Amino acid sequence: MKRTILFGGLLLTAGLLSAAPAQPKPQASKATAAFAGGCFWCMEHPFDSLPGVLSVTVGYTGGTKDHPTYEEVSSGGTGHAESVQVVYDPARITYQKLLDVFWHNIDPVAMNRQFCDVGEQYRSAIFYADEAQKQATEASRQELQKRFKQPVATQIVAASTFWPAETYHQHFYKKNPVRYNFYRFGCGRDQRLAEVWGKAPE
Repeated sequence: MKRTILFGGLLLTAGLLSAAPAQPKPQASKATAAFAGGCFWCMEHPFDSLPGVLSVTVGYTGGTKDHPTYEEVSSGGTGHAESVQVVYDPARITYQKLLDVFWHNIDPVAMNRQFCDVGEQYRSAIFYADEAQKQATEASRQELQKRFKQPVATQIVAASTFWPAETYHQHFYKKNPVRYNFYRFGCGRDQRLAEVWGKAPE
């Protein structure tokens, strides 16, 4: 008799366990996004100041040359674009927020250039890391297109190897604020952003 009761209890327990809903997988504590928006000096600061962003690295991606140098990329011909790699905490900041910051710091209708910098190495592009990023990026670009009469020129391509730039380029806006601000103003970046978006980004 006791064995029957115990056996029934085990069956009941097994039934409850099988009926329990599957637990969601824990969200990753780190994710990576990559963007190209012209001069990487100017694209670093907007992301660097966001809560939830863990690090921002300037570098080169989207091309074929291994271990490219600044001189090689800036001269053209490597296929790489000056870019930023953003490592962030998805629990604190969303990929959609990163996309919004990206769009508001570029000229989306400029083809193979950004502001005073001309050439494919200064093109605007979003390098998606997975299918979720790809879908979010495509939806974001479609929504953005409603704002402009000209086609949005920003590329959406799969992420490839990201090559960090030389040390002196990292956080250049902090290391050389006078030169950085002189370049940014001389390039007409904020003036054009104000024309495109209504006001210059903070």
